[in-house]
Amino acid sequence: MPPANPNAPDSRPAALFTLGHSSMEADEFLRLLLSRRIELLADVRSQPVSSRFPQFNRAVLEKILESNGIAYLFLGEELGGRPDDPAAYGPDGVVDYRARRRSYAFGAGIERVEREAQTRRLALLCAEDDPLECHRFLMIAPELVARGLAPLHLRKDGSEETQTAAEDRLLRSTGFADLAANTLFPNARADALDRALDLQAQQHTFRLDPHFIERF
Repeated sequence: MPPANPNAPDSRPAALFTLGHSSMEADEFLRLLLSRRIELLADVRSQPVSSRFPQFNRAVLEKILESNGIAYLFLGEELGGRPDDPAAYGPDGVVDYRARRRSYAFGAGIERVEREAQTRRLALLCAEDDPLECHRFLMIAPELVARGLAPLHLRKDGSEETQTAAEDRLLRSTGFADLAANTLFPNARADALDRALDLQAQQHTFRLDPHFIERF
């Protein structure tokens, strides 16, 4: 029997997806949601606006979704990658994802996602197409996995990437290729994944303008 393809769609219907709108037109974005029978779109952008792609401004997006039977939920305050809580930032002005995951607001947002995913097919929305460059993977997904929810990541080309496949891709890109797809040493893989997430976050985490740090 040939080995399973980790990038192939899951054989069972997933209840929880993530995606980034990137530069998609409204119609292709909508087709992607409808093709996966998404019933609720949870927006985890801290600022749900886009000057370059106005179709993803909150008010416009809500109307598009509503006219196609998809509900909208804003969770940017709880799960956004640019929190307004000073405790979420290090002294260098960079968001500390580990600290943010320990916050009350973040926990409340995750619990809301858990509840909604029990009854509706749910997708978390941010802007970046590649989950490895987005806080939805670097900050939110680790907590979902810890709670037994493994999201399926949708790409704008219509492809899907499982959480495990995304983790393995991250491990390979950050120098831990020997532990990618390795189930013989789960503890070593978990430790390497933690380090890989930290390394990736250093490149893609939101950073405050230095002029604003002193205000905190």
